[in-house]
Amino acid sequence: MEFIEWLKVVLLGIVEGITEWLPISSTGHMILVNEIFPLNVDADFMNVFEVVIQLGAILAVVVIYFWDLWPFHTKAKRRERSYFANPSDVPALAKFQNFADNYFYMDKIVMWLKIAVSCLPAAVIGLLFNDWIEAHLMNYVVVALMLIIYGVLFIVIENYNKTRKPRMRKIRDIDWKTALLIGVFQLLSIIPGTSRSGATIIGGILLGTSRELAAEYTFFLAIPVMFGASLLKILSHGFSFTGVEVGMLVLGMAVAFVVSVFAIKFLMKYIKKHDFKVFGWYRIVLGAIVLIYFGVKTLVLN
Repeated sequence: MEFIEWLKVVLLGIVEGITEWLPISSTGHMILVNEIFPLNVDADFMNVFEVVIQLGAILAVVVIYFWDLWPFHTKAKRRERSYFANPSDVPALAKFQNFADNYFYMDKIVMWLKIAVSCLPAAVIGLLFNDWIEAHLMNYVVVALMLIIYGVLFIVIENYNKTRKPRMRKIRDIDWKTALLIGVFQLLSIIPGTSRSGATIIGGILLGTSRELAAEYTFFLAIPVMFGASLLKILSHGFSFTGVEVGMLVLGMAVAFVVSVFAIKFLMKYIKKHDFKVFGWYRIVLGAIVLIYFGVKTLVLN
């Protein structure tokens, strides 16, 4: 494969690493990059490539937040106080509580259960309608409109949020109902151009989370969602990759991982002092560019 194609793989990894975590839609950017710098591969492999390099982005979250995510510990690190406020008088339940205290950070187990609840809406609807959505909504008009609409929403919601104080600042503050509702907002991201992180961040802020918590919960929520999406794509394609294709996937994932580390740290530092309106304006401009560019191209070709 020519050297220029490897450079395109690096570019796509950079774009994925930045846009997966910033609420600006990775799909919108991938459409533009693929249009300007098309990778010389068939459509089936390109679909797999775009999803699989997300694994590099996910790995960045796992590495940065590993100790916040890891729910296990040894008996030697058992907490002095039990997680369970009322130890059970039933021997079997008491034994379970003791085992849980000995080997699990139960607050993190509960966090993962809430993340699972948040994943349910997208998992159910996504599996049912994924093929239809890709066939009917994966086009520049839908992507551009979603970029613009959610850009406007970011600006409106941040203006609305100016006088509100968040009632949830830590993961443990998120109750089961809020977890499910955030999952419903994430469901909106199955429409191309919406941005998964954008939809969940907007949902979190509207439901009363702080900006930092909305972003952090979005990162954690991405782990099962994106792992699942990548696995489904690989299984649907099969494992019949050439050596060059494997190299492209590995390189794209590695670049996406490194760039994602910086993107995540930048976003968490940025939102401590700023709101999301700048991303809203950026989305509006990008949506207009996508709409104008592909609109003119369609008119010229016709």
